Amino acid sequence: MTPEVGQGALVVALALAVYGAAGAAVGARRGRTALVESAQHAALGVFGLITFAFALLVYAFLAFDFSVRYVAQNTNLGTPFYYRITAVWGALEGSIVLWGWMLALFTLIVILRHRERARELYPWVLTVMLGVMAFFLSVMTIAAPPFERLTPVPADGRGLNPLLEDTGMITHPIALYLGFTGFTVPFAFAVAALVTGRVGDAWIALTRRWTITAWYFLSLGLLIGGWWSYHVLGWGGYWAWDPVENAAFMPWLTATAFLHSVMIQERRRMLKLWNLALVILTFSLTLFGTFLTRSGVIASVHAFTQGAIGAFFLAFLGLVVLVALGLLAWRWETLRSEGELDSVVSRESAFLLNNVFLVAAAFTVFFGTVFPLLSEALRGVKVSVGAPFFNQVNVPLFLSLIFLMGVGPLIAWRRASLENLRRNFLGPIALGGAGAAFFALLGVRSALAVLTLALTLFVGATIALDFFRATRARLRTGERLLPAMGGLLARHNRRYGGFVVHLGILVIAVGVTGSQAWSVHTETTLQRGEAAELAGYRVRFDGLAAAEESNHFKVVGTFTITNGRLGPAVMQPSKKFYPQETSPIAGVDYWIGLKEDLYLVLGDFTRDGGQATVKVQVNRLVTWIWIGGVVLTLGALLAILPERRKTT
Repeated sequence: MTPEVGQGALVVALALAVYGAAGAAVGARRGRTALVESAQHAALGVFGLITFAFALLVYAFLAFDFSVRYVAQNTNLGTPFYYRITAVWGALEGSIVLWGWMLALFTLIVILRHRERARELYPWVLTVMLGVMAFFLSVMTIAAPPFERLTPVPADGRGLNPLLEDTGMITHPIALYLGFTGFTVPFAFAVAALVTGRVGDAWIALTRRWTITAWYFLSLGLLIGGWWSYHVLGWGGYWAWDPVENAAFMPWLTATAFLHSVMIQERRRMLKLWNLALVILTFSLTLFGTFLTRSGVIASVHAFTQGAIGAFFLAFLGLVVLVALGLLAWRWETLRSEGELDSVVSRESAFLLNNVFLVAAAFTVFFGTVFPLLSEALRGVKVSVGAPFFNQVNVPLFLSLIFLMGVGPLIAWRRASLENLRRNFLGPIALGGAGAAFFALLGVRSALAVLTLALTLFVGATIALDFFRATRARLRTGERLLPAMGGLLARHNRRYGGFVVHLGILVIAVGVTGSQAWSVHTETTLQRGEAAELAGYRVRFDGLAAAEESNHFKVVGTFTITNGRLGPAVMQPSKKFYPQETSPIAGVDYWIGLKEDLYLVLGDFTRDGGQATVKVQVNRLVTWIWIGGVVLTLGALLAILPERRKTT
């Protein structure tokens, strides 16, 4: 009965979502509060039903209910308990259920937080949230039903994709989905603002925390995805401009642009149309990303599943874009800027340039990602676009963005004077220049690496200078140092939260630069007892051993590592053989450190265990990428706190 009950719950939830979306719209249009309240109750019902369906699906996995096709395809009797839970969202149907549950949860939070605070916008926000919910429920009930029965019922299932048997499965998809679904809220408020004509700052103020939260989770999802790629895929890298990586990166770029451009609207009443367009574009790109990830139209190492949902998502994406463009055209006159750009040397210009670079990067990634599809449609040949294209176009854009991270927050609004420029930037520029000379003297030969490190010093100096001046001003009022610094962060948490996020980005930039410029690797075949040397490490092959795990067979290589600092130590990369897979899966072994990581991947080997091929990598500064993620997290948490109001 589990499949029928679960599917029935989803069908009823779909009916409630459709009713709620229509009821909220009619209630708002005709001023009928009872209808809006009824829609609200429908939203609560949707949340309860999809929570129930989600719980049933988890139960089906835990109970090995192979009468459910999705369960049989993504688990088997050997799947460990932990991975039976993560397998729930390991493929198409379950991930759509998880997405829908998160969206229903966000709808519930919107009801609790905004039904009184945003009376004019709220009914339309509810309409949009439930409308989007209805779309996802229609996918669950028609194109990708998670409770579809399988007959005859097999004695065992196929099993989870081995690459997904990793702790990252509990954090990476959840973080990404929280980011994707989170952008539905600012999109719903933007649509509500357009429908009601309230296109001022109110909808931006109401959604600021939602936007930062969604942006943060998307950032976290990208970073965890990089970590997963680094330690699971066995190629020693963390970013490959893969289509699925790009699918999550594009909305991150446009959302980052939005987070900066809203400050211009709040301060100068400019960019109303642009901000609405960015929110609509970001939400549309989350739908497009899901289409890319789940439709299978583009080959990707991350595309673990595909199904017949591509047409659904394209049709819904088309509807969203058409409705949004129609609303923008309808409100065109009211979206004119009340302010204007006074000078190109101003904070407004710096933020505008920041937006241009971010959107240009998003367009470049979009073009490079879909080019194989365009090429196949026009010429009948699918041409892939590799990392050189993305790097060649985006590296200058990202370096420019790092430079603007230092300029934007300190340059004056409206028109910067020479004194303002000298006072704020002379010292940081001098420090950046000195840093460039220092790195060149140290022997850094890559001009790109020198430029990136010099820019990070410049931006870091501007942040330190701003904080120093603000702290000094509080010290002059008689405060002690630590209370002065703490009070500054608490009272201006939005500004300094942004600065800490910038510091996180700088740390990530250092990690990316170091890993790209100074990492080394070698791949060699060793006889038992032989050793290879790389960057001060001596890697000796000691032999092979075999082990039978619950759902796979594993061959483990043993290597003894020595270098000038460490005594002998053992690393054990492996190869895992799963019955449902035609190729073995690499089991990477690695040491991580602040300066460098040592990374071993076992390649081919002889049956008698006397010879093995091993890939040895010394990856420099990669750890700083993950440290930058921690700093970014602290900044996002600080930025999202309520700002303390001044007392008189």
